[in-house]
Amino acid sequence: MEKPFGNFRDKVEAFAGRFDERMRDTPRGKGPKALESTYWNIRDLFTQGVTREGLKQLIKQDTRDTFRFFTRQIDFAALRQKPWYVRYPKALWQVFLSLAYRLNPPRRVAFAIAIFAVLLGLLQSLTAQNGGRTSGALVWWMIGSAILFVLLLVELKDKLDLKGDLEIAREIQFGLVPSSPLDRGSFEINAFMRPANTVGGDYYDLIDLDENRLAVVVGDVSGKGMPAALLMALLQASLRTLITAGFRGAELIGRLNEYLCLSIPPNSMVTLFYGELDSSDGTLHYVNAGHNAPFLIRSDGSINRLAATSTLLGFMYGLGFDSETACVAPGDRVLLFTDGVTEAFNGAGEEYGEERLSQYLARNRQSKDGGLIRSLVDDVLAFCGPARPLDDMTIMTVERRSEG
Repeated sequence: MEKPFGNFRDKVEAFAGRFDERMRDTPRGKGPKALESTYWNIRDLFTQGVTREGLKQLIKQDTRDTFRFFTRQIDFAALRQKPWYVRYPKALWQVFLSLAYRLNPPRRVAFAIAIFAVLLGLLQSLTAQNGGRTSGALVWWMIGSAILFVLLLVELKDKLDLKGDLEIAREIQFGLVPSSPLDRGSFEINAFMRPANTVGGDYYDLIDLDENRLAVVVGDVSGKGMPAALLMALLQASLRTLITAGFRGAELIGRLNEYLCLSIPPNSMVTLFYGELDSSDGTLHYVNAGHNAPFLIRSDGSINRLAATSTLLGFMYGLGFDSETACVAPGDRVLLFTDGVTEAFNGAGEEYGEERLSQYLARNRQSKDGGLIRSLVDDVLAFCGPARPLDDMTIMTVERRSEG
């Protein structure tokens, strides 16, 4: 029987070949337009792609996020108890230390010199006699500004280099998860993954076990960004290796937990829903290791939950894992998701939540799987409004077509 996703190793090698060819044909850092073509068209350079929503996000959301990033270690409650002439200088000093701490040592020294030059220029300007010369202050301001400008360029170069590496990592990560949709007998499976950053720690997979059985997997690694993405790749490789070795069900998840306990950092954990779906009769044997309970939506509109059967992975060595069985009847569908869906917050700090998700599924149970996922993502993003989702978001639907 031909496997819907082919041999995993062949898939990786084919993707690597296509990606290598693309990298040879496209110089690194080259954007959608050559620099030569945009250099002479200043209007397009500063207007193309600029939207009101983008400017609003820059002013409101990005500025707020940046301020929170550099001040999250400051105890503002304690500062408010102090007189204003102590509060403001101390707050500025702590912001300066927070900025300097995030630079490497040479740049940290340059940053301190630049701030000293700006302050010295300000002091000379304030102490100058009325109508007196302020050329010395201007010189110090120019020196400080020049150093800060050079630091900005150096940091921007590092950011753009890192962004290029992250884009490559994103393509690799998305190239290693199955494409969607998948038809398997009377079943249709659709999936969607949206990292909070360029790459993320969410994971989904569809793995052939035999002619009739298919492994359906959705997982979530603690954390975000590149560290979580690396652990996600480790999780995927470990799970597929154990499946190839012949392990199944609760024994498979037990072995996976032992390997993760020995391999991942102590402060990292993994939630995982692993199901073995028999496409011939709709039987779903599953282990839910601390993951969000999927929704089993019956054809009559009733909704059941596939609750956790065991604790999360990577937490403790030698734990036992239990499995449960559910039946996906004709007309039923299963919705699996990660906590990025239910733990999405709006600007008022309200959580989307499982109750709102359940109500949404009840209202839209007639939607086709692909349309259901798209409309659910739109509903979550509309709920968040201008607030940027802070966690990775993954959704998978497994639908059994009605008979006749």
